[in-house]
Amino acid sequence: MATHANDYIKPELMACCGAREIKDNDLVIVGTGFPAMSANIAKYTHAPNAIMMQESGVIDAQPKRIALSVGDPCLNPGAAMIGGLVEIMGMFLQAGMVDVGFLSGSQVDKYGNINTTVIGDYDHPKSRLPGSGGANPIGSLAKKTLIIALHDKRRLAKKLDFVTTPGYIDGPGAREKWGLPPNTGPQALITNKAVLRFDKDACEAYLASYHPGSSVKEIVDATPWELKVADDVHETQPPTSNELRVLREILDPGRLISIYEKKGYV
Repeated sequence: MATHANDYIKPELMACCGAREIKDNDLVIVGTGFPAMSANIAKYTHAPNAIMMQESGVIDAQPKRIALSVGDPCLNPGAAMIGGLVEIMGMFLQAGMVDVGFLSGSQVDKYGNINTTVIGDYDHPKSRLPGSGGANPIGSLAKKTLIIALHDKRRLAKKLDFVTTPGYIDGPGAREKWGLPPNTGPQALITNKAVLRFDKDACEAYLASYHPGSSVKEIVDATPWELKVADDVHETQPPTSNELRVLREILDPGRLISIYEKKGYV
């Protein structure tokens, strides 16, 4: 199947943006959906020695199709190791060995804090959410985290209703103050409009690149806090022909990624 770098959907661009954040030899905790696609794009292109781990305990899976959950049996054949939560969260994450963790949430603020617990007042909520799962330990202990989110004033929040997973909490020094490892925290917030990065001094998200079809003004207007813009802000690099080939021909020939268009990732 022919692939063209100018023929892509927004979720494919987001998956490629995530892949570009992964380096060769990185140890990466992934879930399903965007994280798995990003990690596998990286593994088939510039990071062949990256190792992926599922929260369920599967290490270096070699699935023949897209996994539908972290416990999908397709992850088991050919994997380097099949363990459990104790191995992933204890042996690797708590030992400080995990380089990259992928996260998402119903609310994300400018410090990269994430809410997956409740919308509204905790005791009288508008809605209850799934909770932390492995997100809190991943956000707390991975060397860097990548966050996937929709870019609107409902998902990006000036103030979270509940902090499930810490980013930079309330600014410089806060992670260390609360006993989290130094030099850890969010590296990038990848949305359907842009890539935001985190200033290491202020610990706040800023606009690093805007996706084709978006503009700096549109992104600033869609952000509920006063979004800072990098001096070298630029258009996000579209998916390359090779990235699209890997995604469409190897990882997702059934085009399950198109589901994200229906969820608003356009």
